[in-house]
Amino acid sequence: MVTMSMEFIDRLGATPGVLAHLVAEATDEALEATASDEWSARTLLAHFRDDEYLCMRVALERALAEVNPLVAFIEGADWEPTRNRTRERKEHLLADFALQRQASLGILRLMRPEDWSRRAHTADREFTITQFVTAWVNHDRDHVAQMERALGETLEQVRERRTRMI
Repeated sequence: MVTMSMEFIDRLGATPGVLAHLVAEATDEALEATASDEWSARTLLAHFRDDEYLCMRVALERALAEVNPLVAFIEGADWEPTRNRTRERKEHLLADFALQRQASLGILRLMRPEDWSRRAHTADREFTITQFVTAWVNHDRDHVAQMERALGETLEQVRERRTRMI
């Protein structure tokens, strides 16, 4: 369990840097572009930030503080039209997300081995913190892939291109 929990923490800890690499050179036009029915890169950055402190960390904190609490997650379709747009520059979104993610990682690093089996539930399912954090890691992975599609370049391609520039 300790190895797995450290792997989760490492993966979640890498996401702010991955996003920064992906959008570092993106113009405002590229950040706003949308493909089919997916969110723009800017909206994805806002989702990472907002989901971190409005959903993910709240669920984690409640699972640690209460016995099998009922937790709720905001649906993207409900969140997007009313989201906070006051800090929309990519630098703000990246910095705000990184700060929020560090707070979440601090909690995860403080957890005892037995905490990973604590439970919480939504209206339709029950889960352990281990299952929740696994879903959190997958959530990051899925939205990073969506970001890559929105920008038309993978993290690997960005790094390769920058290596050639040197």
